[in-house]
Amino acid sequence: MLVASDQEQRCAIEDAKFSKRSVLLVIGRRGLPHLFEATFIPAALFWVFLNVFGATAAMITVLCWTFGNVVRRVVQGHRIPGVLLLATIGLIVRTVVALLSGSTFVYFMQPIATTVVLALVFLGSVLIGQPLVARLAADFCPIDADIHRRPGVMHLFSGLTILWAAVHLANAAATYGLLVTLPTATFVALKTGACLAITFGGILLTVSWAIRIARRENLVFAKVAD
Repeated sequence: MLVASDQEQRCAIEDAKFSKRSVLLVIGRRGLPHLFEATFIPAALFWVFLNVFGATAAMITVLCWTFGNVVRRVVQGHRIPGVLLLATIGLIVRTVVALLSGSTFVYFMQPIATTVVLALVFLGSVLIGQPLVARLAADFCPIDADIHRRPGVMHLFSGLTILWAAVHLANAAATYGLLVTLPTATFVALKTGACLAITFGGILLTVSWAIRIARRENLVFAKVAD
């Protein structure tokens, strides 16, 4: 968790400043399981079932996997990660539309449209003063409630929300380009890698920006129970 440092800790902070490596390790420890659950595993399941059983079985399997993870958390009383929640909503819509239309192409076109809409949602959240990154941040690095209200941190959240709107638009453009030029199986294999490359670039920019603000605000990591 990120918390404010007290006067006695500041010397230690100078000796052990935030680094990209340390922050990426913290984010990776908390965030990668969510990304694997909501992105990597569904993509792998879809590719396997597409090649073995066909498109319909692949769509249903991925939807069952993702929805099952949401139900499991609800039953156990655990918080649903924002990444998983967004993925589940998107999958429900795209699967229903694709099954009703009988078109695999529609299945992949719909998330492109959804990605564009999400980019607009990110931008809209900034306009209404509720940047979406502030909500998603807890999935990767819990932040003390008092820190959330600092002007510098809120400005960071707004800037990062705009950044991730741009990342979503870049992902949508890359996905569309691959979809209209490649066979379905090849598209599925390459699309995740391409989008991850774009996303990882966004993560590096996010971490660099966040580190600058954390140092300026005298923030430190504090161990909390998982």
